[in-house]
Amino acid sequence: MPDPKRRAVVCGLLAGLVAPASLAACSSGTPAANPPAGGSSGSGGTPLAKLADVPVGSGAIVDGPSGKVLIVRPSENEVKGLNPVCPHAGVTVSQPAGGTITCPGHGSVFDAATGDMKKGPATTGLIPIPVKISGDSVVTA
Repeated sequence: MPDPKRRAVVCGLLAGLVAPASLAACSSGTPAANPPAGGSSGSGGTPLAKLADVPVGSGAIVDGPSGKVLIVRPSENEVKGLNPVCPHAGVTVSQPAGGTITCPGHGSVFDAATGDMKKGPATTGLIPIPVKISGDSVVTA
């Protein structure tokens, strides 16, 4: 039987992913309401961190509107958000180091740029959380 905490996190993430899609369907469709994906528009979601606080090639675990978010920065102009909870046993992973993210619980290893699983016991990668660069900040997308 799955751990109730993990189920709550997954359900919360799914709700967080469905709600923005529902709201987008109600938008006017103007460029201001729908900025290009991955771009650095002046408008944005909930601020998560200053871009300067997320080093290139590394990352930071921050508080998001629905829980913790691991922000990784594979390159100067690219950020990705990941759920920092290991899918194996619900342990919070460590910040990226040397191109990998490691779970201190049982040693699962994930790619620091994508969250993809590299070594188990986890059987899947870290769950993506939509984020983007907005000005000098990382915000929810």
